[in-house]
Amino acid sequence: MRLLTVAAMQMACSPSQADNLERMEQLVRQAAAEGAKLIVPQELFADQYFCKDESPSNFALAQEYPTSSIVQRFQALARELGVVLPIPFFERSGKSFFNSVTVADSDGTLLGRYRKSHIPDGPGYEEKFYFTPGDTGFQVFATSVGAVGVGICWDQWFPECARAMALRGAEILCYPTAIGSEPEDPTYDSSLHWQRVMQGHAAANMMPVVASNRVGLESGTSTDITFYGSSFITDGTGAMLQCADRVSETVLTSTFDLDQLDLSRSGFGPFRDRRPELYGVLGTLDGHES
Repeated sequence: MRLLTVAAMQMACSPSQADNLERMEQLVRQAAAEGAKLIVPQELFADQYFCKDESPSNFALAQEYPTSSIVQRFQALARELGVVLPIPFFERSGKSFFNSVTVADSDGTLLGRYRKSHIPDGPGYEEKFYFTPGDTGFQVFATSVGAVGVGICWDQWFPECARAMALRGAEILCYPTAIGSEPEDPTYDSSLHWQRVMQGHAAANMMPVVASNRVGLESGTSTDITFYGSSFITDGTGAMLQCADRVSETVLTSTFDLDQLDLSRSGFGPFRDRRPELYGVLGTLDGHES
């Protein structure tokens, strides 16, 4: 029996990076005090979501890996608390910029990084202006608490991402997120759709999902976004175990037996009965195989 307590969280980000880092540290400490050994912060938690606007000045927020002050602070925190901590950050590498996450193991060792693969582009979410599509492929991190797959926000809408991480050995799927209102249609609310697509990943791959979003109104020069929180944790069938509200700073925890989940997957057969030789169409852009 391998019991693992995981934590999802959400907070509002202020214009002060120092305040955001301090607040996130306190939430990580709270999650650790509640017994969590895998703690998942929200996407780009160090700053307000700067992708609301296309502003070249925001590139100054990017930091190099592994010397990033954000990475090093939370790497040290993971070591101090003895927890596994995905650390989202805005990465600069040479002339390129990435939306990245590194994973600090419970002894503080950095296990590598994942660069966001799917980059959205739309009103209020102008990420293609800032981020080069990731070149790492989908990553699974062999941590002291188990094999952890991490995607970032828009990645969570793609079942291929979840399945790829599962095939690479993931035992739990984590998604740091920044999602909220749609400036071009204030009447549209994607929150339930957002949750359901990841519940589907959990059910199809028979492993828990941990999703952490932000909350609060953030104003840009061209648009405003109200982030709707609703961070959550599912079990291995996709059932919702914990779900935050849309406005409150929150820490959620749940505990899983990873060995029992592995036994259930093996017995049910979702990986045994795959037919990858029939899935060539998934490697095409338009559904036409050459």
